[in-house]
Amino acid sequence: MSYERNKLLLFHNFLRLLLPLAQRAEEENQQLFPLCFRRRRRRTQRRFWCRPWLIRRTLFGQYDQLLHELNREDASGYRNFLRVDADLFGEILDRITPAIRKSSTSFREPLEPGLKLAVTLRHLATGSTYADLMYAFRVARNSISLFVPKVCEAIYLAYKDEVMPDEITTEDWMRIASDFERIWNLPHVCGALDGKHIRIRKPPNSGSLFFNYKHFFSTVMMALVDADYKFIWLSVGSYGSASDSQIFRDSELRPMLEDGTLDHPPPSPLPNGETDIPYFLIGDDAFPLRSDHG
Repeated sequence: MSYERNKLLLFHNFLRLLLPLAQRAEEENQQLFPLCFRRRRRRTQRRFWCRPWLIRRTLFGQYDQLLHELNREDASGYRNFLRVDADLFGEILDRITPAIRKSSTSFREPLEPGLKLAVTLRHLATGSTYADLMYAFRVARNSISLFVPKVCEAIYLAYKDEVMPDEITTEDWMRIASDFERIWNLPHVCGALDGKHIRIRKPPNSGSLFFNYKHFFSTVMMALVDADYKFIWLSVGSYGSASDSQIFRDSELRPMLEDGTLDHPPPSPLPNGETDIPYFLIGDDAFPLRSDHG
């Protein structure tokens, strides 16, 4: 019995020593971490489903007001605002509406497909942030971030086979060269090649791979365009730190030029000339001057 009693006394004394330490730790914890941070916050009931000033987009938003005014009074202003005229806007809208339209629900009406397209085109034309577009078109920023990629994908799927076919025939190259000669007075040109830096956030664990000579992070789009600035070929995703010549050297376009699989027209004389001259691409001094066949 004495042994058990001694164990109880030791345990009792241990608790007496431990209790003040626990109380002191609790006091310090309350000083360092206020009660509002230690307790789980109660979920507050949403005040409204949509901000009231956003609901008034049909009264004051740019899609329902400014674009309608420009369409009636200033066709060039309309084109400058969206980089397409009203007819082309309508054509694009007709093609992509089935892919971007959402069904109505008992909670609210979905955004119009035309509004989504206008916001997306304005973003692509100007690089405006989603926050700027939210106040201009009165559409919530989180909604814009969701539908802009979907609209871009819908446009791509609707037009890719038409505007960027997998193969370009010799007759197509002849037409492109004819346009360059007619518009720019450059005979035998089958395309203009250049790179464009697209600003991005620094990808994680990428070091300085995407940091370009302009001192910001970017990925490079290299494109070959015709006389009307329409894409013939493009490559997107190269490191911002890479030069145009490096990207061209590693692209699929270079071997196609060197082995002649692009089906360029055979050499022929220039206007008022007699010597056969090959058809070629033009670019700045970043690209080496060489023949198509190496």
